[in-house]
Amino acid sequence: MTLAYLAQREQQQKLEWLNGGTFSVLLGKDATEGKLTVGRFDVPRGEAPPFHLHTREDEVFLLVKGTAVVWCGEEEHELGEGGIVYLPRGIPHSYRITSERADLLMIATPGGIEGMFRHAGRDLATPRPEDFEISPALLAEAAGLYGNIVVGPPR
Repeated sequence: MTLAYLAQREQQQKLEWLNGGTFSVLLGKDATEGKLTVGRFDVPRGEAPPFHLHTREDEVFLLVKGTAVVWCGEEEHELGEGGIVYLPRGIPHSYRITSERADLLMIATPGGIEGMFRHAGRDLATPRPEDFEISPALLAEAAGLYGNIVVGPPR
């Protein structure tokens, strides 16, 4: 059997993300013929993306380690270690990390959402500019370019 794609940890792109967290691109659209994106967040307590929805992809989050509060529409749910959430496109959602750190696996289908993280984040393999910041405006711009709509501030 021939593998269609293989990348060791050191070959996976790691991006600086919100609140001093990181997002690693494990599999992107180019590696999966556009079928899916798989990414992994390592984020601190309080990390929370804006309340948003996806117009292009469905999303799955698996909380490998840590705890979080998840909002899906107006519903609020506690998510514990090992918990999983399916978020169909078009449903507003967000989360807030409530543990000291969290390890969060994200799968989105079809692929391509990694472009948003690359647009707003910073590749950790490059020098960090002194003025680097993921501002709300930059995050909204990146979201818009990749079919995501920010519908409210973080919760």
